[in-house]
Amino acid sequence: MRLGVGAGMTPTFVLTRPQMGENIGAAARAMLNFGVDRMRIVDPRDGWPNQAAVAMASGAGRVLDGATVHGDLAGAVADCTYVYATTARQRDLTKEVLSPEEAMRDAARRIAEGGHVAVLFGPERAGLENEDLVQANALISVPVNPEFPSLNLAQCVLLVGYEWMRAAGDITPRSTEMAGTEWANGDEVEHLARHFEERLDDAGFFFPEHKAASMKVNLRNMWSRMPLTRADVQALHGMLRQMVRWATRG
Repeated sequence: MRLGVGAGMTPTFVLTRPQMGENIGAAARAMLNFGVDRMRIVDPRDGWPNQAAVAMASGAGRVLDGATVHGDLAGAVADCTYVYATTARQRDLTKEVLSPEEAMRDAARRIAEGGHVAVLFGPERAGLENEDLVQANALISVPVNPEFPSLNLAQCVLLVGYEWMRAAGDITPRSTEMAGTEWANGDEVEHLARHFEERLDDAGFFFPEHKAASMKVNLRNMWSRMPLTRADVQALHGMLRQMVRWATRG
């Protein structure tokens, strides 16, 4: 069931003490990929505005244009009703810990109810400190290789943004590109099955005779398992006709 999250209603992503403009720009791109355009930046090391961030954003400049800069984390989340903080490490704090998937489902519910949700991301070198995490209501623990737990800032933003779109968006988990054709209907598949049976019968395939019925059942079962398009059916008819012509041309 999808929650009633309207257009423009997204979490605010808060980049805390980011160290490189390029990573801010890459984070902006990752955000916009998944429909998140509310960015706040806390105490960026290289100052703001930052031309390296603009260059790296490459098409996601409107995220940077709308970003606000804050001197401390408390000020950046002062108007938020619920705050998540991302971390890949065990922390000596008593807090609820959610997976990115569950956190964004929870965020979608809170936003649909009128809340203002923020997600905190830490600096590239060491991530968020405990002094930052105490500003959050819950933690998002990203499952990573314990022998190499460090995530690039933009990678972490992209991961959470992806889970946000899954939670709030109308995503089709599986589809098929039909390439100008349609699925074959039952009558078309039946005609193809009869065509093959007739030609195979002519070729003496159904031997010995007492096994012919079960062989035909197996063939029919094979056709029913195959997701055939009309183009597939036409191609198989054509191949069969051509093979018969080749076999009888002499």
